[in-house]
Amino acid sequence: MNQSINSPFRYAGGKFYARKLILEYIPYHVSYVEPFAGGASIFFAKAKSLQNWINDIDKDVVNVYIHIRDYPEQLASALSEEVATKERHEFYKNQFIPQNDLERAIRWYYLNRTSYSGIMNMKNCYWGYGEKYSMRPENWGKNIFRTSDKLQKVKITNLDFEQVIDGAEDGAFLFIDPPYFNADQDKFYSHSFSKEDHFRLQGILLKHRHRVNFLLTYDNCIEIKNMYKWANSINEKEWNYTINRTDDQKLTQQVKNGKIVNGTPKKGSRSMGKEIFIINYDIEVTSSSFYQLSLML
Repeated sequence: MNQSINSPFRYAGGKFYARKLILEYIPYHVSYVEPFAGGASIFFAKAKSLQNWINDIDKDVVNVYIHIRDYPEQLASALSEEVATKERHEFYKNQFIPQNDLERAIRWYYLNRTSYSGIMNMKNCYWGYGEKYSMRPENWGKNIFRTSDKLQKVKITNLDFEQVIDGAEDGAFLFIDPPYFNADQDKFYSHSFSKEDHFRLQGILLKHRHRVNFLLTYDNCIEIKNMYKWANSINEKEWNYTINRTDDQKLTQQVKNGKIVNGTPKKGSRSMGKEIFIINYDIEVTSSSFYQLSLML
């Protein structure tokens, strides 16, 4: 499979709503690398390259990707009788103790699909499923098989980002989406990213700036702009995004915000995402043949 599909996961901080903007900046390449894959929305949205490598520091995320790629039948079968309820969510979060990697994948996948905004830090992993806003369990199997098709022959690793960038092929294109510089990451992720890590990332990209092409996404802050003054360009970008809630959470929030009209909730409002795209190459935005190919596939 080489068509554009959605990420198999809900993922806090993912780039689902920025996909079109990001695809416009991707140059032609034969080797594609994501050192901070997470939900890997860009990998799944674009056309596969001759070589593809996705990596994440979170062992549980990588374990699920490997099971989706290599053992989709087992994972889909194990989830085929599941229902989305607060009771099952509580069971997988607090009671279920995985005995092997498949059971780890089952637990992670269930919680990810039923938790608020896909937040997988167990301290803030709360029930967040709504019939109108979430993928239903009866569709999880199709999602797993569709994703498995696209992951075939894709390299999947659990490494530090430096090892991945060092190991990228000459001429590779790297889409790099690290945690924000100014963010309270402990709320969302199992692994935090220190200020030292941000400087390490800058150093390794500076080292390889003439060997690989990269698109780096960050929060729009002066510290990051100063760190990457040496890049070819820093582009300020905005896009609309919506945070999905359960039916009850959405209604409660709308009541608080005065969005109930004649007893009926208004449609969910969109928020604005604001980031910077940092690139070390020259590109004519939207005219890239690779971008056009991605849209057609």
